[in-house]
Amino acid sequence: MPGLWLGLISGTSADGIDAAIVRFEPHLEVLATNTSPYPADLRERLLDLAKGHASISLDDYGHLDVAIGECFATAALCVMRTAGVDARSIAAIGSHGQTVCHRPTGAHPFTLQIGDPNVIAERTGVVTVGDFRRADIAAGGQGAPLLPALHAAVFADPELPRAILNLGGIANLTLLSPGHDVLGFDTGPANCLLDAWAASHLGATRDEDGAWSRSGRVVESLLAELLDDSYFHAPPPKSTGREVFHLEWLHKRMPSGLQPADVQATLLALSARTIADALRRHGQSTREVFACGGGVHNTALMDALKVELSGLRVATTAALGLDPDFVEAVGFAWLAQARMRNEPGNLPSVTGARGPRVLGTIHSGMR
Repeated sequence: MPGLWLGLISGTSADGIDAAIVRFEPHLEVLATNTSPYPADLRERLLDLAKGHASISLDDYGHLDVAIGECFATAALCVMRTAGVDARSIAAIGSHGQTVCHRPTGAHPFTLQIGDPNVIAERTGVVTVGDFRRADIAAGGQGAPLLPALHAAVFADPELPRAILNLGGIANLTLLSPGHDVLGFDTGPANCLLDAWAASHLGATRDEDGAWSRSGRVVESLLAELLDDSYFHAPPPKSTGREVFHLEWLHKRMPSGLQPADVQATLLALSARTIADALRRHGQSTREVFACGGGVHNTALMDALKVELSGLRVATTAALGLDPDFVEAVGFAWLAQARMRNEPGNLPSVTGARGPRVLGTIHSGMR
């Protein structure tokens, strides 16, 4: 079997598809990475759908599933060109797809990712593994987060308790404490509310470098109201997404008359505070926090985290040798390898599943 693996993911922010080609043996080596933005109209459709309020016909759903699959296939082909490798060099592609709905609790829990893996396999000629989350859901788990298994394999220190913090649309923590089970869970919003508020008031996809949030002041009464949401106080295992944390959630809790920049400053404080509160509650022994994901580029958010986590070392995964922008893409390459070896990919201590499960479905490519 070839020694290279390709990972693909578009996270909660839906700002593009991250791709990475990786060799895991004899040691982790990232050969090439790439980010392929979605077309603007397609991203808007995805964001509307992920809020949980948009209705969609079966025809539209089918078309969107294939369109996203085509985008993922294009991203895979692009990173293969960047690396100078062809399909025969790739053992398998691991594609997370694009989450459009995540409902891990209730009578019939489910999670839904689109981006047809059959399309990816056909366009690239590479075996493609997709649908990583539903086996864990079927086993009583949250289906998320799935990357703590990679974090434990790559980032754990044999003596020092540390946390890996993913700052995507949603923030999640992996707690790596020597001699203890790995813990991991979504803490709440990282960038999703910040991006949505910036889009509605600045017409931009994000608050670049947190400059707008720095221009405002935190509204303490609003922050207290937001912090009162039951999700933040629920124990793990737990996971969430845009279907919970969206602008309608904010508007229901926000008084009128506030300055938009002050709201942005408050949303940034919410992200930093909920992450820090979760770490204080569940990772008291933690001494180091290494961040990854798009939020590492928001220096205002990183500065706020350093204040909230005073006394701890706060850095990015670059300090551990892995580009913070592509940790998740590497993770889905790693999960593809686990699937092709018929090895479990989940951690029951993280997701709450009844036991270890082999994750993902295999779609053959015509080489």
